[in-house]
Amino acid sequence: MREFRIETPQADLDDLRDRLRRTRWPEPATVDGWTQGVPLDYLQELCAYWADGYDWRRCEAEINARPQIRTVLDGGADDTVDVHALHVRSRHENALPLILTHGWPGSIVEYLGIIDDLVDPPDPADAFHVVVPSLPGFGFSGKPRLPGWGIERIATAWAQLMDRLGYDRYGAQGGDWGSMITAMLGTGAPENVVGIHLTMPLAEVPPDEERRPLSREEKKGMLDAKKFRRFGTGYSAQQSTRPQTIGYALTDSPVGQCAWIVEKFWDWTDCAGQPENTIRRDRLLDNVMTYWLTGSAASSARLYWESYGKTRYDLVEVPAGATVFPHEMRRLPRHWLERRFTDLRMLNHPEVGGHFASMEQPEVLVDDIRTFFRMVR
Repeated sequence: MREFRIETPQADLDDLRDRLRRTRWPEPATVDGWTQGVPLDYLQELCAYWADGYDWRRCEAEINARPQIRTVLDGGADDTVDVHALHVRSRHENALPLILTHGWPGSIVEYLGIIDDLVDPPDPADAFHVVVPSLPGFGFSGKPRLPGWGIERIATAWAQLMDRLGYDRYGAQGGDWGSMITAMLGTGAPENVVGIHLTMPLAEVPPDEERRPLSREEKKGMLDAKKFRRFGTGYSAQQSTRPQTIGYALTDSPVGQCAWIVEKFWDWTDCAGQPENTIRRDRLLDNVMTYWLTGSAASSARLYWESYGKTRYDLVEVPAGATVFPHEMRRLPRHWLERRFTDLRMLNHPEVGGHFASMEQPEVLVDDIRTFFRMVR
């Protein structure tokens, strides 16, 4: 277990600005809007700001203001990864340890805006010791050298991490891949995990003979999921089959890396057509920078190669809660979820928000995390 600080060489920032200014741009799309991908004029403006207005040192200082560690984990196998994590302890004596897990194309940046509220809440009874790891192959964690680092092994590694930090009783929360890892942590370490909270809870589709009629909102969720599979999964097809190939392009071109990520913040957030309507521009670029500076386009994409379409929906018997926002791409009926999460104590459906809950609706998410864990502390 080693203390860690981000110390980005100035040469890396100078190289980024040089690459941005020398971008070879394609022609505009043949239709207006985002139908064919990120619009040319939008991306040119965003990248011009990235080159000449954005300040990474601000974000670097914000992250470094919080304690960080790196430690070698193996996830129960021979291959090891040096995992990076924020570890922010509360001043309150009875704080509950809580591990927060991001997904793709997210990072620890997703949680920067809610850590303080979790660590030092108005009511000390709601306090948490917060652990926010970077997934293996993402951001400031090391990159797996061998195959096998799928979500099951990461869940095992998270149990190792919490044990190494001295926590034998803790909660877990996650979204996107983090939701699946958190569910598996609840299955694999029920003696340690007091409860899990998810923002994208997933379960198997029940057989036809076991399906009950769906409400209007539940039917809309199914239609939205079908639309997403038809129009929104090109990235996952590429990353789950040929992650190395797309990695060359994204590791070499900051504009390519930016477009690959920001398109998802347009598509998956409740942003009314412009990502900055819900997440400020600097924060979007903070997240992109965790991929660019660490050259983790290929290594992060390999999580899809390892786990996409291979998820096991094992029963989760520890107490569970979920907050499913209306712009989430997968919104399953409660009775489907209850087949997997056998002690589902809370399922909230806020009126606004999308996939990146901690960045879009931080107050709602924090309130729901507090509400759920009051039931299980």
